[in-house]
Amino acid sequence: MSGSGAPGPGAAPCRFAHYFVLCGIDAESGLEPDELAVLYKWLEADLHGKSSDTADKTSGENFDQSPLRRTFKSKVLAHYPQNIEWNPFDQDAVNMLCMPKGLSFRTQADNRDPQLHSFIITREDGSRTYGFVLTFYEEVTSKQICTAMQTLYQMHNAEQYSSVCASSSCSMDSLASSIDEGDATSLAKLQRYNSYDISRDTLYVSKCICLITPLPFMQACKKFLVQLYKAVTSQQPPPLPLESYIHNILYEVPLPPPGRSLKFYGVYEPIICQRPGPNELPLSDYPLREVFELLGLENLVQVFTCVLLEMQILLYSQDYQRLMTVAEGITTLLFPFQWQHVYVPILPASLLHFLDAPVPYLMGLQSKEGTDRSKLELPQEANLCFVDIDNHFIELPEEFPQFPNKLEFIQEISEVLLQFGIPPEGNLHCSDSATKLKNLVLSDLVNDKKNGNIPSNALNMYELLKGNETIARLQALAKRTGVTMEKMTITAPLAEKEKDGKLPCEEVELRDYKLNVQLREVFANRFTQMFADYEAFVIQAAPDMESWLTNREQMQNFDKASFLSDQPEPYLPFLSHFIETQMFATFIDNKIISQWEEKDPFLRVFDSRIEKIRLYNVRAPALRTSNYQKCSTLKEAAQSIEQRLMKIDHTAIHPHLLDMKIGQGKYEQGFFPKLQSDVLATGPTNNNRWASRSTTTQRRKDRLRQHSEHIGLDNDLREKYMQEARSLGKNLRQPKLSDLSPAVIAQTNWKFVEGLLKECRMKTKRMLVEKMGHEAVELGHGEANITGLEENTLIASLCDLLERIWSHGLQVKQGKSALWSHLLQYQEREEKQEHSAESPVAVGTERRKSDTGITLPTLRVSLIQDMRHVQNMSEIKTDVGRARAWIRLSLEKKLLSQHLKQLLSNQALAKKLYKRYAFLRCEEEREQFLYHLLSLNAVDYFCFTSVFTTIMIPYRSVIIPIKKLSNAITTSNPWICVSGELGDTGVMQIPKNHLEMTFECQNLGKLTTVQIGHDNSGLLAKWLVDCVMVRNEITGHTYKFPCGRWLGKGVDDGSLERILIGELVSSTPDEELGKQCRTPPQQKSPTTARRLSITSLTGKNTKPNAGQIQEGIGEAVNNIVKHFHKPEKERGSLTILLCGENGLVAALEQVFHHGFKSARIFHKNVFIWDFIEKAVAYFETSDQIGDNEEALLLQRSSCKTFCHYVNAINTAPRNIGKDGKFQILVCLGTRDHLLSQWIPLLAECPLITRMYEENALLRDRMTVNSLIRVLQTLQDFNIVLEGSLVKGVDV
Repeated sequence: MSGSGAPGPGAAPCRFAHYFVLCGIDAESGLEPDELAVLYKWLEADLHGKSSDTADKTSGENFDQSPLRRTFKSKVLAHYPQNIEWNPFDQDAVNMLCMPKGLSFRTQADNRDPQLHSFIITREDGSRTYGFVLTFYEEVTSKQICTAMQTLYQMHNAEQYSSVCASSSCSMDSLASSIDEGDATSLAKLQRYNSYDISRDTLYVSKCICLITPLPFMQACKKFLVQLYKAVTSQQPPPLPLESYIHNILYEVPLPPPGRSLKFYGVYEPIICQRPGPNELPLSDYPLREVFELLGLENLVQVFTCVLLEMQILLYSQDYQRLMTVAEGITTLLFPFQWQHVYVPILPASLLHFLDAPVPYLMGLQSKEGTDRSKLELPQEANLCFVDIDNHFIELPEEFPQFPNKLEFIQEISEVLLQFGIPPEGNLHCSDSATKLKNLVLSDLVNDKKNGNIPSNALNMYELLKGNETIARLQALAKRTGVTMEKMTITAPLAEKEKDGKLPCEEVELRDYKLNVQLREVFANRFTQMFADYEAFVIQAAPDMESWLTNREQMQNFDKASFLSDQPEPYLPFLSHFIETQMFATFIDNKIISQWEEKDPFLRVFDSRIEKIRLYNVRAPALRTSNYQKCSTLKEAAQSIEQRLMKIDHTAIHPHLLDMKIGQGKYEQGFFPKLQSDVLATGPTNNNRWASRSTTTQRRKDRLRQHSEHIGLDNDLREKYMQEARSLGKNLRQPKLSDLSPAVIAQTNWKFVEGLLKECRMKTKRMLVEKMGHEAVELGHGEANITGLEENTLIASLCDLLERIWSHGLQVKQGKSALWSHLLQYQEREEKQEHSAESPVAVGTERRKSDTGITLPTLRVSLIQDMRHVQNMSEIKTDVGRARAWIRLSLEKKLLSQHLKQLLSNQALAKKLYKRYAFLRCEEEREQFLYHLLSLNAVDYFCFTSVFTTIMIPYRSVIIPIKKLSNAITTSNPWICVSGELGDTGVMQIPKNHLEMTFECQNLGKLTTVQIGHDNSGLLAKWLVDCVMVRNEITGHTYKFPCGRWLGKGVDDGSLERILIGELVSSTPDEELGKQCRTPPQQKSPTTARRLSITSLTGKNTKPNAGQIQEGIGEAVNNIVKHFHKPEKERGSLTILLCGENGLVAALEQVFHHGFKSARIFHKNVFIWDFIEKAVAYFETSDQIGDNEEALLLQRSSCKTFCHYVNAINTAPRNIGKDGKFQILVCLGTRDHLLSQWIPLLAECPLITRMYEENALLRDRMTVNSLIRVLQTLQDFNIVLEGSLVKGVDV
């Protein structure tokens, strides 16, 4: 905490400003081209494969640009104090951000309005420092520099003269080329405008003054700098030397304490700043009014959503201050969350290669005059949100969810905006900071007639070229074609304007403060409502901080599934993405850490708001509602700010004369004086009460206050470790702006490569854990998949990661998806080779073989074939969409790693497309990356099938008969109908004498049943089918439908059609990964179904005993109950639970078969259905006798429905056998909740004594009662049967 820069210990980080900086031209070194710009050109040249010397000659000196438009090197001329321990001065970064384009020159003919912009330096630990810069123009007095500029112009003009027609990057030059060559006078005029003549023109150069502060007090800093500037340009010297004011703000003005306001003094008038209290929203001084005017409400909410989902955000504007205002405005609205990734609101020209960063970022890029978006080459756009601020236009990523309650939210914000007179659609020509600054400064500038200084905002091209005939012709042509030309208006002096209708500046400012806080309250209220119950889902697993930090990477810290299951359905698409972000993870980490140390200030404010909601709200805290609740604290928030600004809490010491040498601080109008450094290098020596508070108690208070500040200045090592622990999973918090040697760029890229690899490891691990977790729970039956929201979110983020990896280090960008363009180029090369080789080669094969030897033909594994499948999908219109579909398909086929390995094996192509430092050319990392992806083969995904539900898919089916016992081919006409979760094919005739057929239909989803049958015609009609195999020819998923029964009259149960239940066949693991990392295979049904053993009933087979049968019933019912307790999107197939191998139908069959008197008494097989038909005949003929009236009525109605259902099944126009009919009866009874009524009827029917032995389960009253109780647990569920199960049965 000690401040080495100032002697008094109290003067540590509590100072209002840390540094005062002056940047400009170094008269001694003269004109130097901007090296960083040259470095950037060198990188560009490297990109296009030119040699670096030619790049230096051409682009470094950029001769094609007129000298006044070139960038020259600026320098930090002075900064005070020299250094502060807790915020070391970074000269290169400050110079680069104060003058992002280097020095610029102007003549008296150019616009030389002062401009204010601000910047932010984010250190590697995430802490921030703010800079506020006023750039103005000062006359060049050095003869040497003026002569150098003239020489440059002579060289430039000579070059231009030799190529008049060539258009170039300078807008003037391109205009020159469009002017008739013959018009010599116009060319001369143009050269005169776009030139510099030492005898005629005055040369001006940019200079800037800057304050660097720990907190973003933008308005106060702006006022201070403007007053300093006024003091330099006004005719009267300032009341005190400038050193006094600078010394005062650096050493004698404290930060206002939280919840207080402070008044300090500028050169001419006092300046007031205020700071929010500990329970208010953190400080934000950038006017949100401007952000809404610049973007418009609808656009702003969309960009805000992209920032929340941690996409790449690129802001684009000519004005640095606009970039800063929008970036700070949007990040302010994130409260209680904080942006965790690369944050560079003003990206200097020399750092353009940062846009290559394969990580989420929020950056601002200055647009050049006259360049449009189409000329901007961005390395990666698949996940990019591009915000063109000046043109009120945004480009959004293709797939992203909308913010919850977006319409009501927009409505609420627009109500606030309208109260302050701001149109919600935004106002492009808003008076933003630059114009306000002109108003402040120009009122003091004099119409001095010297050097053509006219009191106007700007001179226009048309004015200068008014006499030109060509321009006149152009204007006439424009008029005829209806193009409007801007009219140039020279405005009246602004001072007069202000006299007429001037709002006092304080009033405008107060309105801005009130609007700011009210808008922020609306945004904060949304999060308070959405996350009111977040605490209930935080997992506090670690006993102490140390063990938590050590195991942070392995631990789940938030119960995502439970949290999502609690949310209203419309919120889910957004929330499922948002809770995967780094900003949410950090927020939860801070919550966990708050058990052991002081709460993060953002978290403290947020938690106190949730407490408040709970106190005022009557609703139960766990009850979620999607009803929109408006913010109710707008008035109070505005009032607290107003009170602070009206009643000043603290006043700083007045600026005073310093102990300066006589003759120093000399005033010369229009020139910023050379400051006397010895008086500014250190603070006052205990001559005021603020600096001399040196007692230990004061120190303790300072430390406490330091903790409660909204921006914790990080000077504690432990905090640094904390930060490292928190930044797990982040790739690179913040690039270092200062050192930009190629070695450092390489180092940065290496960090990106390591970060990408780490992210890939985390993502694949997370996907596996999610899936495996669910599979472990599910192992009881075959449906071991989570479909649904969470999986979709994880896969979408894997797609984003792959796009980022593929766009890292690209040489030349083609199309919006880097991955797809790589695939296309690979496809092109492969297809050329294929044509030359004639015979296509399969890369690998998958074989499916049944027990009986008939196989499905091999499905060729081919990357190109999978691409073609995607290219044939007319539903997908964009490259990004195609890349995502291809990733999903490869993942579902368990070929993602293999395909990408094959794609990258073409090294010549990789070298052509990628720079040396690209991730895809770092061999070791690439191998590890492919290995991580290979681990995803351990689980089954249906991420292609379940997303593209409307596409046409080719299927192939094979019927496999049991040849030993029957003929392979039947003489009758067989047919088949395949059903899946999304629909069925309808009845399809199988071509005669064929066992195999292919058909195309709309995606059926996961396949569930096959109905197979024939018309019993011909001599060899009876047919023993082992199973049916069906394969999806795009995804390669193969389903087996076991049968093991006869189809034909007079054999088995006389069935001409059967409903078969499918199971997914797991593919043979021929990947290099081998068997060691696979999950155990899911339970399969044996090829010959259980029914074969039941119907033969020869007594040789071991029958299950009574205990096992009862257990089977319990398990079958339990599985159905579990099915309904899962979230709807994760349930899987109910058909398998009813009719599959261990399903309810099979379990009840065992009950009915137990003790059934069969072939020993009768000479033909007897089926359960025979017993049921006899029971119906009995019920229809006899009258029941009951104990009482009510029981009799109940029994009668049960009998009636039972008879009705059995008769409906018997009369259905289907040739279903007796076991098939029993299956339908059980399914209908389950659906209509009637089974528990029918079982006692059958158990009490007199026939039972004739058809069942005495020890049969159905004759044991206790067993029947427990069976009824078990079946009654299904009463609560709404069971929907698949159409194929009950088709044609009319009940």
